[in-house]
Amino acid sequence: MTESFLHYLWQFQYFNKAAFVTTTGDEICVYNPGQRNRDAGPDFFNARLRIGPIEWFGSVEIHIYASGWVEHHHNTDAAYDNVVLHVVWKDDKAVSRADGSAMPTFELQHRVDESLLFQYKRLLHNPEAIPCAASFNDVNNICKLSMLDKVLAERLEVKANIILKMLLRNNNDWEETCYQTIFKNFGFKVNADPFHQLSQSISYKFLLKHADQINQVEALLFGQAGFLEEKNEEDYYRMLQREYKLLGQKYQLTSKKVNRIQWRFLRLRPANFPTIRIAQFAALIFHRRNLLSSILSQGSCKSLQLFFSIRQSPYWMHHYHFFRPIKDEIDTLGEAAVNNLIINSVVPLMVAYGKSKDDQGYVDKAVRILQTLHAETNMITKQWKTLGIASRTAFDSQALVQLYNNYCLKRRCLECNIGASIVNPRNR
Repeated sequence: MTESFLHYLWQFQYFNKAAFVTTTGDEICVYNPGQRNRDAGPDFFNARLRIGPIEWFGSVEIHIYASGWVEHHHNTDAAYDNVVLHVVWKDDKAVSRADGSAMPTFELQHRVDESLLFQYKRLLHNPEAIPCAASFNDVNNICKLSMLDKVLAERLEVKANIILKMLLRNNNDWEETCYQTIFKNFGFKVNADPFHQLSQSISYKFLLKHADQINQVEALLFGQAGFLEEKNEEDYYRMLQREYKLLGQKYQLTSKKVNRIQWRFLRLRPANFPTIRIAQFAALIFHRRNLLSSILSQGSCKSLQLFFSIRQSPYWMHHYHFFRPIKDEIDTLGEAAVNNLIINSVVPLMVAYGKSKDDQGYVDKAVRILQTLHAETNMITKQWKTLGIASRTAFDSQALVQLYNNYCLKRRCLECNIGASIVNPRNR
């Protein structure tokens, strides 16, 4: 038995209500079971109940065993003084509030349909990554689509909140926050952390002061990244070293450098090497000033793709590493990489900006962008495809990634519309 299953039973009132009474015999009538609380405090708030002759407005707390009330110290916690009903699987102990008054308790263990328990345990203990895979096709499409809408909204909310926290750390400087967000994602998954550290080690305003000189922007970025510490007579490399020595001292940057060992090259395609990505970001700074205002002004997905379609400087058109020229020309940021930046940087930035300015228009624009972009293809979307859900747009693929990572892998089946409908077949 788990508390999440008890939450599910109480929220949807899936139990036998014959002789619906507390453990002391007081009749219970539920007008509103309350709203689920995912923060600290009682499990459900704003419940409306009648216990005996008295109508109550307050909270409901849920435990597997009634003794959990004491084990979790709710009997001495004033935050639980407004609990009007204690719902438990088994009533093993009489409990009271902090003021000593008896806590009304309702026991569930003999009131639950065995089929609900069976279906829940079947999901909970299923070894498959998607626990509902065997029953997935039995669920109606409306239920599935409603869940995808829900998780996509959750995903955008989570990403936007990360950006808003970053904004606070940056003293509400939106351009600096935009720069850090985009630069971090230039590292994609493998080098995201060192790219983020690099963005924090050198302020965007310093780069903007030199944005009309690509060599100086490259010197600042490669110097801060720890790539300019070798001895070599190559003209381009020595020029960057000279520029960085002057600018690093001017802006007191050298103590904040990223350690070179943090950069990962192993098992990456050369086009994804951090050296290439740094050169491409330097070109973005050179060609596109005032990142946030420029991004927000783009009217379509196509214009955003063009915004990020920039060519790195000539040296990096023929080098993946310093000192190792190649004959073939290196591609600029490809379509997949640009779309990745739009999905993981631009869209969350628009949502965060819209939230901070209380402007729903930016949020709606972000959603439209996801509905326009082609879907991502990865191991997660491929798993969903085997169950008959094909991603057509980035809206679909982002929702499916969120559903898989935050519900399926964590076995939050009862908080998922799909899983909840499988546990109770009457809802399909």
